[in-house]
Formats: sequence, C-alpha cells, structure tokens
Amino acid sequence: MELLIKGSTELNKMFMALQRTASSLRRDFGEVENLQQSLRGARDFVAKASARIEESILSDLTLVRPAAGLLTPDVSHDGDGRDEFILALSGASNFVRGNPHFAISLALRSNDETKIALVYSPIDERLYYAEAGRGAYVFSAYHSARISVSNIQDMGEATVAYNTSDARPIVGENTLRTGCPALDLAWVAAGKLDAYVSDALDYAEIAAGDLLVREAGGKIEMMADLVATNGKLEI
Repeated sequence: MELLIKGSTELNKMFMALQRTASSLRRDFGEVENLQQSLRGARDFVAKASARIEESILSDLTLVRPAAGLLTPDVSHDGDGRDEFILALSGASNFVRGNPHFAISLALRSNDETKIALVYSPIDERLYYAEAGRGAYVFSAYHSARISVSNIQDMGEATVAYNTSDARPIVGENTLRTGCPALDLAWVAAGKLDAYVSDALDYAEIAAGDLLVREAGGKIEMMADLVATNGKLEI
C-alpha cells in the first residue's frame, strides 16, 4: 500500500480508518449545528454519532489486527488478550454545542504497552501521531513534521490547560479550558501548551495522548489527577 504518513503500515491503515470515519463525522457535525435550539436533541444525536464511530471504525480495524479487542468509554470487546484498540470521541460536549474543537483518539496497545497513537481533528483534518520509540509528529495537508514539547521552564511564562472541577489554585501565566483532553495532550506534545492538568479521565480518552506526550519528550503522570508537562515545569 502507498503510505500516507511517515510510519508503519499499521499506522497508515489506522489513519485511513480514521479518515473514513471522520468524513461521516463531519456530516454529523453539520447536522448538530442545526439542532442548537434543542440541546437535549443535540446530545442524543451526538451519542448516536459516537456509537456509529465505534461501529464504523471497528470494521476497518479488524483488517489491521483481526484478533484485537476494543475499548471505548462505553464498550469493551474482548480480543486475544494481547492486542487492543482504544477509541474515544474526545470533546463530545463541544461537538454537542457546534464547537469544532473535538477529536477522535485512537491507540493500539500490545502486551499492555501503547505502540501506536493517533489524535485526529476531523474539522481541520489535522493529525497528531506517534509510534513507540519513533517520536511524535503532526500531519496536515500531506505534510508531516516532527513535534516536541516546549522549552518553557518558568511557570510565570507557562500556558496551562485545565480540566478540573474543584477550586484548586490555578497556576500559569495563561490558562485555558478547551473541553477536549485528547487535543490538549496533543498540544502539550506539540509545544502549543506547556502543561495540562485534569481530573481523572476515562483511559480511552487519553491513551493516545499519553504516548504522544512521552514521544515528544514530555512527562505525564496519571494518579488522582492527570498532569502532563513539557518535563521542565513542576506543577
């Protein structure tokens, strides 16, 4: 097969599956923009769209590793116990409100280690991806470039994204709340953000971002909170 992006054949097959799924998701996004008079109706529509994502992409992923399992925030399919695809629509609350800041997060884990990670923004068609031991990249308009975390060392200069529900102190010169954890982690990897702090999240939503941050030279800790940094800041 002709490779679309720098990386393995499996990575490219996963990307093609994302692209096929994203085309229908863009149509769904156009529909949800017409449902803003009924927020409940929009939520129901997006829930159904998310289920369609899982069904659509699963048929493609079985061609990549037929025996692999599947984990999403709502569904778990057992596989061979070795390989598992981890899939989530990140930023669904933005999608509901007609906000284009959402992404599909897809990771492949083998023997309990994440091997391939993709975070794809369907509206601007921008892909962040990584393979274990091979670095992290961004791809857009048939051009890919390696990415790395920022060099900011002073919290007074840092831009930090938050996804927290309590009244903990907010640190950083500039703060954001974007509502899309997968893209927040991808942006830490790309140096667009210096750090990301979140309440505990469903692993399906952050599995791909975890590898992206690490491969870009950053640091990520998942305990009571999730904290991702460029590895130079202490939060």
